[in-house]
Amino acid sequence: MVNLTRIYTRTGDDGMTRLVDNQSVSKSHPRLDAYGSVDEANSALALAQSTPNLPAEFTPVLQAISNDLFDVGADIATPMADPPSANDLRITQELIDRLEGWCDQFASGLPSARSFILPAGTAGASALQFARAVVRRAERDGWRAAEHIAVNPLALRYLNRLSDLLFILARRANQLADMPESLWAPAGHPAA
Repeated sequence: MVNLTRIYTRTGDDGMTRLVDNQSVSKSHPRLDAYGSVDEANSALALAQSTPNLPAEFTPVLQAISNDLFDVGADIATPMADPPSANDLRITQELIDRLEGWCDQFASGLPSARSFILPAGTAGASALQFARAVVRRAERDGWRAAEHIAVNPLALRYLNRLSDLLFILARRANQLADMPESLWAPAGHPAA
């Protein structure tokens, strides 16, 4: 369990910070970019959760995801060890499977998309679309970090699947509010 007795420590004032394994790295290290983007994604998700009239059935799902995103950040913040440490917090396939289950559950009854769907609609749907875009960036930052350091690929797959779920939830929020979807019209020409 984490015990924070004081928020400021002054230990990062010189542009360095410590990873979970106590390794000192620059604050511009790709690993920090990746887990910093996950933190930002979690904050975007919090904004989505605070929008009025967000369907109540989303609340337990989004709260579980918010907790998971702390796990994703911890996973990315922890260098991979060889042999793996049993104490390291790692994202597992079960968490990805749970996201896929929610994708299937909330996509049931949605119409097929005839074009790309613009991030628009209710405040909740728009906030979910924004969170989706931030999650996509977190995933890209994670893969960029993985080009230089070992990163658990399941943590990055989790982010990929999460962006899918947030897209589906945004569509569902609009559907439940009887808000028609705004479709992309390439070069100003409506989709057929």
